[in-house]
Amino acid sequence: MTKFKPYRRKVYYYETDKMSIMHHSNYIRIFEETRVDFLEQAGMPFSLIEEKGLMMPVLSVECSYKRPLRFGDEFEVTPRITKFTGTTLFVEYRVMNTQTGELCAVGSSSHCFTDGDMRPVRTKRTFPDVYSVFAENVSTEEE
Repeated sequence: MTKFKPYRRKVYYYETDKMSIMHHSNYIRIFEETRVDFLEQAGMPFSLIEEKGLMMPVLSVECSYKRPLRFGDEFEVTPRITKFTGTTLFVEYRVMNTQTGELCAVGSSSHCFTDGDMRPVRTKRTFPDVYSVFAENVSTEEE
């Protein structure tokens, strides 16, 4: 399993609400940013996956909020692939405030691999290079 750097950035002003905290909907966007970053680090960016004719639609997403992030706070998100069947991918996320060390949110998402007509694709057989990126990075233990 490859060791990946957490995705890291600051909270932008437009992401905050009247209470000056990051609006809850933005955590879902951050999960997507984290997946994009993970795939780039793994050498299999979304652009390459899509060039192969694969799509990765979201099946489900959830988030549990622990502590608020505010405008200007720097945070990092650590993704962890918890399960991969070859057709379905499950990812967990931990959002940490890098200044305080506080856990701010935990979440998860699930995705499937499809062709352009939204038919499921078994990556192990048809796209072994894509399959190996995910299969080699499944982590059954929390880090």
